[in-house]
Amino acid sequence: MQKVSELPYERVDGKEVVKRINECTQKAKLALSGEELVKLREECLKPISRFSTMANLAFTRFTLNTRDEFYCAEKDYYDETFPKVDAEFVKFKRAFTENAHIKEAAKLVNPLVIKQYELSAKCTNDKTVPLRVEENKIVTEYSKLMAETLYEYNGQKIPLASLRKYMADTNRNVRKAAYETLGKTLEAISDKLDDIFDRLVKVRTATAKALGYENFVELGDNLMGRISYNRDMLRAFRQNVKSDIVPAVAKLKTQLGKKLGINKFMLYDNDTYFENGNPAPVLNAQEMFEAANKMYHDMSGETGEFFDMMLKSEAFDVFPREGKWGGGYCEQFTDFKQPFILANFNGTSGDVDVLTHEAGHAFASYMSFVLEHDQDISLGMETAETHSMGMEFFCYKYMKDFFGDRADDYKHYHFFDAINFIPYGTIVDYFQELVYQNPEMTPAERNALWNRLEKEFHPWLNSDGIPYLEKGTRWQYQAHIFENPFYYIDYCLAQSVAVQFYFASRKDYSSAFEAYARFVKHGSQKEFPALVSEAGLCSPFENGALKEIAANAVKIIGG
Repeated sequence: MQKVSELPYERVDGKEVVKRINECTQKAKLALSGEELVKLREECLKPISRFSTMANLAFTRFTLNTRDEFYCAEKDYYDETFPKVDAEFVKFKRAFTENAHIKEAAKLVNPLVIKQYELSAKCTNDKTVPLRVEENKIVTEYSKLMAETLYEYNGQKIPLASLRKYMADTNRNVRKAAYETLGKTLEAISDKLDDIFDRLVKVRTATAKALGYENFVELGDNLMGRISYNRDMLRAFRQNVKSDIVPAVAKLKTQLGKKLGINKFMLYDNDTYFENGNPAPVLNAQEMFEAANKMYHDMSGETGEFFDMMLKSEAFDVFPREGKWGGGYCEQFTDFKQPFILANFNGTSGDVDVLTHEAGHAFASYMSFVLEHDQDISLGMETAETHSMGMEFFCYKYMKDFFGDRADDYKHYHFFDAINFIPYGTIVDYFQELVYQNPEMTPAERNALWNRLEKEFHPWLNSDGIPYLEKGTRWQYQAHIFENPFYYIDYCLAQSVAVQFYFASRKDYSSAFEAYARFVKHGSQKEFPALVSEAGLCSPFENGALKEIAANAVKIIGG
């Protein structure tokens, strides 16, 4: 087994990929049977799979060191080339679905292939290629800016990933000082942040207009591959968050404030749940990996095999350093059948979450390779995030190994934080919807909008007096808004399902985990509502689903 660091990288000639796709497209137009169409699809997918594998490998190595000139150039190459490859692939998809023998072909492939191909045709054309290339360049500009910006705290210049440790410190004054550092540093680069986002809104709006959309909102949803729900359903979900989840969290926050002696929750208090501080791991990094290995082997044979593979292939990079991308993610290199996890350990409970949340993603990728799923079917991110968030809850059983005597505190904090997150994630999505419906907004108007939504969905929270952030700029360090528009609501949908797995596990852990494992093994091969239903859970779009979640949360957390 190869180590991830040793996976061979080679730039894939985009022109050659486009040429091979075009050849398949021309043949698909003339195909005389469904079987021939399916074979042409398999032929077409081979160069695309290699292209995406190398693009992902280049991106990963860029994020490991955004100052690496070679991989920075390689990422730029794929950013410029991918839209051309994608546009050509869409032409094949049209030829495939418009062929006279499509009904015969539809019997030979997963029905989701046809649905996703039809949706893809609405997302790109030759006119949008230069616009998408420009968008990719601007996104990279933001990623590099945030990765390379250092925050001066206590006489040291540190990356944001390291500052976050102080933002969650036990001492309220330390948290406040860390947030002040964050605000002042962001203010120093505010002109760049505003300019980058202005350009992103304009280029995304232009792309939508070129495809015949009124604005970027519908296109953004389509780019997320949403085939089983639409924006109206998301608006209804948002309203239910406001009417059911927000009052529950407000009640719980009021109770928490009394325990902590905090009369007014400030932004720097939002992640604090205990007077003596949130629980931190009692293990060092090496010990945490050993505990995680033990945990996954006890959980099931498949999870044990998965974690062995991750350790042997050294598929983790978890320590922060200058120039490293500041977030966390799970990537996969399809041709090598290899998942990979990037994170930034900082000594908080978030380090353990990497070994549960991101490992949940990686386990799902591993199973899709083992079960030889059709990799051409895109995994809806609401499904992918249910994989990871669900895994977090099933790991509760093992938290004593990571947190010692504070294991129960961790579970309390983690569940409370999961419910607390839903209103925030809803703000992020709502903010983007309104921004893209009104693309001429000024930076000041966008910030005012953010503050208005905070008051609507976070009535217990205040940012007054925090430099820069009080102006409504919290959104500027939420990378998804810049890099992955309209992704964030998927976290909320997933959390609404994941907490139901938690409720089920409290009654019968074994049967709940079996249902979760089936959910994961279906991967991208079924639509989200069907997966939720088959797991015996309520769809987050179902009437009363969030009301029940809120009631259970108040009972578990407040009780």
